[in-house]
Amino acid sequence: MNLRQRGQVWRSVVTAVAVAALWGTYAVEIGTAKAAPGFQEVMLVGNNWAGTADVIRSTGDFGKIGRINLIPDKSERLQEIYLDPVRLAFFLGIRETVGEGHDQYVDDMYTTQDGSEIVVSRPSFADVASIDTATGKLKWRFKVSGQRADHMAVSPDGKRVAVSASTSNTVHVLDIETGRELGKFTTGDKPHENVFTNDGKIWNMAIGEVNTPLDSPLLDFTKGDRKITVVDADTYRPVRVIDMRSRLDAFGREDLSDSVRPVAFSPDESRFYFQVSFFNGFVEYDIASDKILRVRELPKNPGTSDERIGYVNDSRHHGMSIQPTGGKLCIAGTMDDYATIVDLTTLQPGPLVPAGKPYWATVSGDGKACVISESADDVVTAIDFTTGNKITSIPVGDHPQRVRIGTLPAGWQSPA
Repeated sequence: MNLRQRGQVWRSVVTAVAVAALWGTYAVEIGTAKAAPGFQEVMLVGNNWAGTADVIRSTGDFGKIGRINLIPDKSERLQEIYLDPVRLAFFLGIRETVGEGHDQYVDDMYTTQDGSEIVVSRPSFADVASIDTATGKLKWRFKVSGQRADHMAVSPDGKRVAVSASTSNTVHVLDIETGRELGKFTTGDKPHENVFTNDGKIWNMAIGEVNTPLDSPLLDFTKGDRKITVVDADTYRPVRVIDMRSRLDAFGREDLSDSVRPVAFSPDESRFYFQVSFFNGFVEYDIASDKILRVRELPKNPGTSDERIGYVNDSRHHGMSIQPTGGKLCIAGTMDDYATIVDLTTLQPGPLVPAGKPYWATVSGDGKACVISESADDVVTAIDFTTGNKITSIPVGDHPQRVRIGTLPAGWQSPA
């Protein structure tokens, strides 16, 4: 084998392992959550209000590795915004509504396969940007349609990223290396979470209007068109639309909102679990039979008000992840200030781990722990899936939200 052929083989090996590390949940399920030589698996913690990402270890002590600025072009973006009255109006609107008085600089983020870039959705800038992990400089930028960027998802092969454009009811699918748009599709009102599934689909959950004060059940009709849109991941054409209203009604839960928030698919993708607006619990849904199987209400914090208008963006509980074996579910009880591990056989919660407005939940690199972001206390906390007890908490930046598994070069240090 000549030098060129060896190089090609090596690049194939690196790419395959890096993809497995990037797509942490699936990698853990088959026991391959290991970084290739020259790379390290990490966790990225997006600090929404600070515009930074903290890099921590994905297992063990979850210790801090470094921090990277994800808005190196902030001055340029602000200049553009303040010179455009329409953009400025939306920018300030985001600050005063969904941003809780703060600009939203980091929503979601993933690394590229070789760890050379972090691709981030930036709500207040209404864009997706790629930041060079070695220099901290902007590599490319994609302006989403409308005025706000939201949740993202990366394809199982690590080559594409899907991003929700909240105000245009659109999901854009981009080449993760170049930022070039490969396709897009239309959703319900306010597209939120995206998920690529192994059967070649993209699932999008549209949550409707969550920033208005019209939170009474009698005014639920004002919340808009809330539905799940499932598209072919190659053609971006719809293959299925699911309105959970009729499914919830059939189950006898007319009282629950049909605004589907975070979701967690079972390992075999036969069913998924989801949270809905205003509810301190979750729902189990079977995909093949198109039926809701179970609904579980979780403990209420005595200090949490039942006044819906006080819930952040209509979220009572927001954040969930599933154990790689499929046996347990990690729940972030956002407004109830706790997280808990739920046994999916009995639906019984484990210990209620106190947490400051936990806003997301991710599985650790080895699949042994759930890592939640405590947005009120500026820490991330690891919870043992087996015992349900807290392992450790790590200080991070201002208002951590999304936490994602990623890959960076071994020995990576924060850019100067």
